Amino acid sequence: MKNFILSLLVISTLNSCGPSTKIVKSWVEPGATFTKTASNKTLIIAMVKDETARRVIEDQLVSRVGNAVASYSLLTPELLKNADEATIKQKVNEGQFTHLLMVRLADIEKETSYVPVTTAGYYGGYGRYYGYGAAMYSTPGYYTEDKNYFVESTVYTVNPDKLVWTGTTKTVNPSKLEKTVTEIANAVSEKMQKDGFLK
Repeated sequence: MKNFILSLLVISTLNSCGPSTKIVKSWVEPGATFTKTASNKTLIIAMVKDETARRVIEDQLVSRVGNAVASYSLLTPELLKNADEATIKQKVNEGQFTHLLMVRLADIEKETSYVPVTTAGYYGGYGRYYGYGAAMYSTPGYYTEDKNYFVESTVYTVNPDKLVWTGTTKTVNPSKLEKTVTEIANAVSEKMQKDGFLK
């Protein structure tokens, strides 16, 4: 009995320590690939209002892409806020970028789920169950509410101006910005490789 409960605790702990971010969908232009070479230069743009979050996200992605530049080094918050399409294209051309990787929060969903009653104590015979009482072995059911954050990542080529890869991640109840960004970056780069896009 003790070994059984210990096993459940270990499994529960391992599950709670796992990443809370998963890829829920992705698309790649047939035949499109991206290689980490000097000839490919990528501008990373995190489209978020909070400047600290923007810098954390862009720095994380720059470290993974190779030969990439964080947009905060070129586009100040004021410029980004008031920039039109022509201004962005001018900065892209001046920087001689071949690709753009853009990240944005696409949606936030609330999800309510019911955790059913859990009962233990049926092991070891009816005498033990009767002796300790049912109340010691039952936990009433309850409702939980999760917040699901959906983040969309898209890769464009500059010439021609074309979407070549897009993916959406789902993160459940994110707590720390850097941990969440790391999980998203890991999930996106792994999916790019599985899709045959990132070489």
